[in-house]
This record gives sequence, structure tokens and C-alpha cells, in this order.
Amino acid sequence: MAYNPFRHFGLKALSVGIAVLLWVLVGGEKIVERSLRVPLELQNIPDGIEMVGDTPGTVDVRVRGSSSTLGNLLTGDVTALMDLSNAGAGRRLFHLAADDVRVPFGVEVKSVTPATTTLVFERTMSKKVPVVPSIEGQPAGGFAVERVVTDPAEVEVVGPESAMRGLQQAVTEPVPIEGATAAVRSSVTIGMPNSAARLKSGRTARVLVEIAATRTERTLANVPVRMFHLREGRVARATPAGVVVTVRGQEEALKRLTVDAIEASVDLSGLGPGRYDLSVTVTPSRSFSVVRIDPAQVQVAIK
Repeated sequence: MAYNPFRHFGLKALSVGIAVLLWVLVGGEKIVERSLRVPLELQNIPDGIEMVGDTPGTVDVRVRGSSSTLGNLLTGDVTALMDLSNAGAGRRLFHLAADDVRVPFGVEVKSVTPATTTLVFERTMSKKVPVVPSIEGQPAGGFAVERVVTDPAEVEVVGPESAMRGLQQAVTEPVPIEGATAAVRSSVTIGMPNSAARLKSGRTARVLVEIAATRTERTLANVPVRMFHLREGRVARATPAGVVVTVRGQEEALKRLTVDAIEASVDLSGLGPGRYDLSVTVTPSRSFSVVRIDPAQVQVAIK
């Protein structure tokens, strides 16, 4: 078939027209420059070290391109990349050049500011610290906190060397006990007082706050000294005949306690006639514990 230059003439004409239009549009666009503040992406940080202090998050980049191309740039289209693979502990200098900036096709990077950035690195360290729960509020009147138990009792934390040196404990969210009359159990989040430190594992702790009636002390005078195991036919007298006993227990129970309920005694096992300095003992009780006996010894005369 003979070549016909006029075959599909309409399509050919349309193609030429579009090409001319594109040439006119592109050729007529102005080439402009613009300053952008773009994110700085830090790459290839070696294991075992961490950045400390102020770390730049952005840099200023001067770009060149057509006005329409620059006008259509979106957040994230331009990013500066800094390679930290050679970083080590201490203060280090890193450079940024035009080649370190990622841009779309048709955009040219003219400059980066700052061209040199100072970063400080420290060795990564780890240590175990106790978990100290935060207790918020007070129990109801007549009650007090007896004991606080935390599970886990300690956690392992990691961070830069300077943060680890001064870190003594991990903390928790507050455990409210306002008005409580019984044990309070709570699951709370563990946190670090120093934001540079972080938990290696575990994020929550179970806290038990044991609450009991307030324990107080009471002193009772003239508690009679009883004599046990006196030999048959013998008579014994204690001087003084009564002692002062200080006990500790729950407040309500101690209010009801009487002298007759306290059994103070001396043991005369195997003793014959004579005078003896003997220690006074008080029989244990579930309602109180003995704090003090005054005098601790009495003189006993046996006839």
C-alpha cells in the first residue's frame, strides 16, 4: 500500500497541537527559587549510643524549579537525610549537602542551612530500679496505711549514661485511697521521672495498699504481778506488787482493755525461801502487743 501522508490527518494534527501547547505552557513558566523548612531524618544510628540534648528536627532548604512545580509541593515531598553511621560517644559534627536532600523530579536543591550540625551522643546503659507507687489521699478516720506492695517490685530501664546515673526509682500513676477502710488494689501505668529513660519491658504494675484500723498505744498502771509455780506451803510477795504496762493495738480494742485483762507474772519454778530479782512477763494477746513493762523486774520474797 502506498504511503499516504494525509491518512489520519485529524489525529496527527491534534497531537501536534497538544505538543505545541505543552511547549508554550512549559516554556512560558518562570523558574523560581523558594526557601522551605523541611524535616530532618536521622538515619543509621549505631547500636549502643543515644543522642542527648537538643536535636534538630528541621533544616532550611533553598530549592529551584518552575513556579507550578514548587507550588504543588506537599509536606513530605522534600526531606533532608543525615547519615549517622560513623557516630560515636561525645560531641560530633555532621554535614548536610544538596545531595543529602530528597526532592521530586524537576526540583533542584541550591543550598541547605545549617550545612553543619553538632550532635552529642552518650553510651546506652541499663539498670534496675524499684517501682515506687504514688498514693493519693488518706484513709477514713481511725484507719491507716499498714503496708504497700508493688508487683513488680522493680523494673529494668535503659537510656543515655547521664540519665541513668541520677535515676533512683520508677513511679506510677496515683493510687487513690481517699476514705478507704479496707485494702485497695489497683493496676497502674509505670512511668519514669526522667524522660530520657525508658522501660525495657513492662508498662503496668499491680499495687496493693493494705489499710487497717489505726494502731495506738495505751499505758495501764497497777497491773498486778501474779506468781506462778510457787511451791506448796510457801508464801511470796512481790515488790512492787503492781507494774505499769504499755501496750499497742487497734484504738477501739485498747479503749475496752482493762487491767484485769493483762496477765503480768513472774515464774517461781524451783525457788526456795529467799529474795529474788525476777523479770516480769506479760502473756501475749491477739488484741495488743506489749511495748514496755515498768519496772521490768520486781523483787520477790519467798517464805
